[in-house]
Amino acid sequence: MGFAEIFVWEMLGTATLILLGAGVVANVNLRRTLGFGGGWLLIAFGWGFAVFVGASVADPSGGHINPAVTLGQAIAGNTSWSALPAYWSAQFVGAFIGAVLCWLAYKLQFDTHDKPQDTLGIFATGPTVDNKVWNTVTEVIATFVLLLWILLSPAASEGPDGTVFGNAALGYAGVAFLVVAIGSSLGGPTGYAINPARDLGPRIAYAVLPIKGKGTPNWGYSWVPVVGPLIGAALAALTYLALPI
Repeated sequence: MGFAEIFVWEMLGTATLILLGAGVVANVNLRRTLGFGGGWLLIAFGWGFAVFVGASVADPSGGHINPAVTLGQAIAGNTSWSALPAYWSAQFVGAFIGAVLCWLAYKLQFDTHDKPQDTLGIFATGPTVDNKVWNTVTEVIATFVLLLWILLSPAASEGPDGTVFGNAALGYAGVAFLVVAIGSSLGGPTGYAINPARDLGPRIAYAVLPIKGKGTPNWGYSWVPVVGPLIGAALAALTYLALPI
C-alpha cells in the first residue's frame, strides 16, 4: 500500500476516533448536554467504542490510528519503517480534524459553558497530580499493556464445526475492550492518552479554535502523552521480540 492510500485511511480512522472520543468527553463535561455528569465510566466506554469505530474505518491500512501502535509494529517487524511517515502524518492530521469536528458538533454548548477555561480536558489529557516523570511512567505502563496485548493476541482459529475463536475473532472489538479496561484501571492519574496523536492533534486544535474564554493548551505538559506512549510501545515490542514464541 502506497503513501497516499495509507494516509487517507489512517487520517479517516483517526479523525473518527477523536470525533467520537473527544465527543464523549464533551458530552459528559459540557453543562448543556444530555450526557452532562455521566462520569468516568461513560468516558472509558466511549473511548473504547471510538477505538472500535476508528480502527474499523482504517482497516485497509491496518487500523493503527495511533503512532505508538505503528512504532511497536515496526519494531516487531510487522510494519515497514518506510511507511512510518505516512502513518504518523495521517494520524496527527486526522486527530486535528477530529477535534475540530467535535468542536463544531458542540459549538453551542462550548459557547454557553459556565467554565470555558476548564475545557482543555475535552481535547487533551492532563495529570491529576503534576509530576511529569511519574506521569510519563503511567503513560509508559498503560501503553505497554496496549501494545503487548496487540502483539501477543493470538490469531483466530477455526474449530471442526467452523466456529471461529481466539482474541482475533473479536476483531477490533477486542482492542476496544482493552481500551475500556485500561481507561478504567490505569486512566485515573493522567487520563490515559496511550496515543501521541490522540493528545497532540486535539491540543493543537484547542490552541487555535475560537473557543470563548478557553484556558491555555498547557504546552509544558504536552510532551508527556507523546513521549510516554512511544517509550511504552517500544518496550512492549522489544519484550515481544525477546519472548520465546
